Amino acid sequence: MIDTEEKLTTLKVVKRNGRKVEWNGTKIAVAIKKGFDSIKTEEDEYKYTEKDINKVYSAVEKRIVKEFIDKNEEKIKIEQIQDLIEEELKKKGYDDVYTSFSEYRERRNASRQLFFGEKKQHKFLKAIESLGLKSAHEEDAKRENANVDGDTAMGTMLQYGSTVSKEFAKAYLMKPRFAEAHDNGDIHIHDMDFMPMGTTTCCQIDLDKLFKNGFSTGHGHLREPKDIISYAALAAIAIQSNQNDQHGGQSIPAFDFYLAPGVLCTFKKQFKQIICDLLDYEDLNSFINMDRIAKEIDKLKSIEIDTSIFANFYKESDQIKRLFELSYEKALAKTDRATYQAMEAFIHNLNTMHSRAGAQVPFSSINFGTDTSAEGRMVVRNYLLATDAGLGHHETPIFPISIFKVKEGVNYNPEDPNYDLFKLSCEVSAKRLFPNFSFLDSPFNLASYDPNDYRTEVGYMGCRTRVLTDVHGDAITPGRGNLSFTSINLPRLGIKHGIVSGETDLDGFFKELEELMDLVKDQLLERFEIQCSRHVYNFPFLLGQGVWMDSEKLKNTDRLRKVLKHGTLTIGFIGLAECLKALIGSHHGESEQAEKLGLKIIGFMRNKTDEYAEKYNLNFSLIATPAEGLSGRFTNIDKAIYGKIKGVTDREYYTNSFHIPVYYNISAARKLKLEGPYHALTNGGHISYVELDGDTAMNVKAFEKIVRLMHDNNIGYGAINHPVDRDPVCGYTGVIGDVCPGCGRKENEGIPIERIKNASLNSCGGR
Repeated sequence: MIDTEEKLTTLKVVKRNGRKVEWNGTKIAVAIKKGFDSIKTEEDEYKYTEKDINKVYSAVEKRIVKEFIDKNEEKIKIEQIQDLIEEELKKKGYDDVYTSFSEYRERRNASRQLFFGEKKQHKFLKAIESLGLKSAHEEDAKRENANVDGDTAMGTMLQYGSTVSKEFAKAYLMKPRFAEAHDNGDIHIHDMDFMPMGTTTCCQIDLDKLFKNGFSTGHGHLREPKDIISYAALAAIAIQSNQNDQHGGQSIPAFDFYLAPGVLCTFKKQFKQIICDLLDYEDLNSFINMDRIAKEIDKLKSIEIDTSIFANFYKESDQIKRLFELSYEKALAKTDRATYQAMEAFIHNLNTMHSRAGAQVPFSSINFGTDTSAEGRMVVRNYLLATDAGLGHHETPIFPISIFKVKEGVNYNPEDPNYDLFKLSCEVSAKRLFPNFSFLDSPFNLASYDPNDYRTEVGYMGCRTRVLTDVHGDAITPGRGNLSFTSINLPRLGIKHGIVSGETDLDGFFKELEELMDLVKDQLLERFEIQCSRHVYNFPFLLGQGVWMDSEKLKNTDRLRKVLKHGTLTIGFIGLAECLKALIGSHHGESEQAEKLGLKIIGFMRNKTDEYAEKYNLNFSLIATPAEGLSGRFTNIDKAIYGKIKGVTDREYYTNSFHIPVYYNISAARKLKLEGPYHALTNGGHISYVELDGDTAMNVKAFEKIVRLMHDNNIGYGAINHPVDRDPVCGYTGVIGDVCPGCGRKENEGIPIERIKNASLNSCGGR
C-alpha cells in the first residue's frame, strides 16, 4: 500500500506567483509549528507539545490526499493548504492557535497588497518619490522629526526607511482595525516606523550605574571616570549611545547627584598637586611627608573642609599652615574652573554630536537642583552659567532641555540651602528659555518622595513624559521610561456627539471614548508583545550595558518581558479645548460648565488607564500628548470630513493636550489654576506653558513670580515661553524687533534674525 507521504510527492504546489514547485511536507509542518509557537509567552508554561503539532499536520496531509490526490488532482494552491490548516486547528479545538495563524495570514496578505497591489504600489511609490525630489519645506514627511534635517543625504535616507517601515508595520505587524483607526484619524500611533524594530520610546539614564565600572559603546570599554571632565564627557556619550537603541529621547534624572563625585575627584587631584608644587617651591619637602598627606586627602568626603584637619602636619609651623590654606583655596578655584569647562563641553557636545546614522542630534534632557552637597551645587551653578554664556557664537543652546527640580526645604525659600541656585535658574531661564521647572511638592510627585533617596524624585523628559510609580516595584525614576504611546483625537468625538448630533450627547460621547480607549489599549498590548519578543542583543547599550532597570540580570539571548514590564504603556489625547467647544460651545477657559466637563473627560480617561494597569499588571498611564505636530494632522483630516467649524476646525491646529488655547486672552494665574488639576490626572506626563511678551531678562522678579504660581497651583512640570532672539551677525541675544539693538542693522538686511520658542522644542524625542 502506498503511504500518505509517498502519495503527496506526486502533487505540485502552486505558489502565489503561479510557479509550480515540488511538494515539501517539511515547510507545511514548519508553518503549523510557527502557528503554535506564536502563542507561546516567556512567563507562561507552554501548554502544547510536538504531539499537538503532529496531530494537525497528519490531519492536513490526510485531507489533501482525500480531497486532491484521490480525485486525481495534480496540483494544489498554497492558499488551499492554509485553508485546510485553519480548518483543522478549529476542528481540533486549538482556537488560540487558529486565531493567531489566521491573523498572521491576514497581515501577510495585506503586506503583499502593499507592494504588489497596483493602487497601493502607486501610492507607496509616490511617497518615496516625494522624499527624493522635494525639499523639507515642501514635503511634510521630511519635517516629521524636528531633530532630523530632511534635506541632508542621511536625513533623506532615514525618511526613506521610515516611510517603508510605517507601511510595513500597518500591513504586516498590526491588526487591520488599528491601522484603519490610525489612517482615518481616530487615533495616532506614535513612532510607528520603529514598531518593526521593537524599540522603546525613552529612558531616564542611571549614570551612577554606568560610572561605577565604566561601560562599552561597542567599540571598546570606557574606564570609570576619575575627574569632572571625564564624568561630563561620559554622560554625553551615554546619552548619544542610548539614543541609538530607542526611538525617543534620553534624560538624566539626577544630573547633580551623578556628577558630584567627579567634582570631588578633581578637587582631590588638584589639592594634592598644588600642595606638592608649593612644598617643592618653598623647599619644605624635608619637613613634611607628601605620601601621608595624599592618603589623608584621599579620605576626604567633601570639597567643603576646614584645613585645621591637617593640623598634625603643620603643628607649630605657621608657614606650612598657610601653605595648606593657600593650597585649599587654589584647589577649590581650579576645581570650580574645571567644572565650568566640563559643563561647557557637555552642552557643546550635546548640540553637536550625532546619533542614528549621523543624521540626528540626540534629544536630551537633564534634571537637577536638589543636591545640597558642595559638589552638587558646584555642578549646577556652573551648568547654569555655561547655559547663560551660550554656544560658540552666543547662540542659545537647544540641548539638553534642562529641568530645575523645585522643592520646599531644599531650594524654594530664602533659608533653603539651594535657594541661590533657584534664583540663578530663574535668571538664566529668563534669558535662555531654559531651564524649565518641575515641582516635587505637587501631591502626585510628593507621594513617593523620600528626602534620603534621590531616586524617588520624579524626573521628566524635556517633552513632558514622566515615570514614577511601578506596579512591579518601588516608585523610582532611574532606569525606566515609556515603552510606547498612542493618542486619541478628542475633537472628533466632540464633533460627532455635539455638532453632528445636533445636541450634546454625553452618553454617546463617553461610550465611544471608552471604545477608543479599549482599542488603543489592545494596540499598545500588541506592540508590547513585539517589544518583548526582542532580545538583549538587539539593544546592546540600553540592555547590554544595564541602563534599563534589571537588564543586567538578563543573558544576551534573553527576551525582554521581565524588564520591559517596568516601563509605561501610555494613552494620550489632544485638543480638549476644541472637544469641549464642539460638545457644549465653550472651552474650559470660557465657562465653569466646560471646566467641570473637561475634568470629567480626562478623569474618565485616567480611571480607564488605572483599570488597565490593575487588570494587566502593567504600567498603563495617561499622558497629555507631547507631539505638537500631531495637532495639525488631526485637524486636516477632520476639516476634510466636517468642514470649517468655528472654534474647532477653523485653525491649522488643535490645542495641545489639556491646554487653554493660546489665542484666548487669559491671565497667567488663571491659566495655571485651570490647568493644574489636569497634571494630577495625567500620570504619564504633562506640561503647562505661560506665554510672555517682552524681555523677561529685564524683569526676573516677575519671571520668578510665575514659577511660584506654578508651584502653588500644583503644576508638575512647567515652562515659560518668551521671545529669545539672536542676531547671528553681532551675536546680540535678547528681544529684537525690526532693528538689532546690538549693531543697528535691520532684520531684512542680510542673514535673518534667529528666533526660538520653547514650545516647539518639547516634542517627544524631537518627533
